[in-house]
Amino acid sequence: MALCLPTPVISEPADDLVTTFATCTGRFSALMEHQWLMGDARADATQRQRARMETLLFSIMPQDRARQTLARRIEAKFALSPLLTRASFNRDKRDAARATNRMEVQIASCNALLLG
Repeated sequence: MALCLPTPVISEPADDLVTTFATCTGRFSALMEHQWLMGDARADATQRQRARMETLLFSIMPQDRARQTLARRIEAKFALSPLLTRASFNRDKRDAARATNRMEVQIASCNALLLG
């Protein structure tokens, strides 16, 4: 009797970059929309950052991964949104500061991927 084991999936470096760029595009989308709602003048700069990240994403994304990539973008966007809400509207100043710090770290990691 033969035992059939699943073939391990080995992630290619490009796959890791697709996931990273999709995550960052989603984070920039969440930040941009939050800034629009708050009347923050930095929304235009965030929109440009998002466009640059999206260009990187589309340059390496395999066409057969479009749905998965979009799903990752949406997941990342909705993961950052509660932090933005906590940072802006939380009555607990310490918790708001923690949310702000965590959000800034996540955005900074994405900014570090952009040249210039």
